[in-house]
Amino acid sequence: MNAKVNADAVRLLDNLAARRKALRMSLRAVAERSGLGLRTVQRVLSLRDPSAKLATVIQIAEALKIELRPKEAGSARVVRKKAAAAKAARLASMVQGTSSLEAQAIPKNDLREIEAEIAGRLLSGSPRQLWAD
Repeated sequence: MNAKVNADAVRLLDNLAARRKALRMSLRAVAERSGLGLRTVQRVLSLRDPSAKLATVIQIAEALKIELRPKEAGSARVVRKKAAAAKAARLASMVQGTSSLEAQAIPKNDLREIEAEIAGRLLSGSPRQLWAD
């Protein structure tokens, strides 16, 4: 699991734990209201399990009267452009690394042009090329 996803998961679970405390609701009450076992609720809300199942987190959130809604990170166009730019930078850095090994480093401006060209090809080509690692 990448660090950002893990940090977001911990922040969400921390918010749930804070909500429980603000409501002055016992862990036992959360367990009863959510239909989960007390040990499960304790483990999730103690932040010892940031990889808890989504269904479990949703059950706890509902017991605490918190509505979880997905939030888009941007329009599909923006997300695709960011993904293309990130992948293009990664691929261009491989070219730069190979050139460095051959003692022929690529100037930064040329590298940026290569990145832009790769990103353009990723956006206009097959979606499989864009999303494959």
